[in-house]
Amino acid sequence: MTNHKQVVYKSGLDHKSKMVLRRRTRRRFNPKIFIDRTIETTAIASLFLTGFLGIGAMACWGLEIIETNNSNIIISVWQQQKSICLGVMLVSFSAFLGISLIGASFSIQRDKF
Repeated sequence: MTNHKQVVYKSGLDHKSKMVLRRRTRRRFNPKIFIDRTIETTAIASLFLTGFLGIGAMACWGLEIIETNNSNIIISVWQQQKSICLGVMLVSFSAFLGISLIGASFSIQRDKF
């Protein structure tokens, strides 16, 4: 029984002596990764903004139709809000197309076609 305890004790020592300490390395700033992530985030955000503004424009259009059928409402702001939503939606979609074109040109430059 003492032999078994000694073997376990020695294997425990061997296990601890084989542990390798790793030095922590600092991450270097990579501008290519930063630019890629920025382009990707901007493209996704502009697509979401385009979708939500399209939904908002359709809602304003529906409320404008409801307002024209009801003669009790005097102040009409739905047409202005619809125009604002459609304008910002157009700008956001064009930003998506521009960012996608820039991202594609960067990836082509890296691949060296």
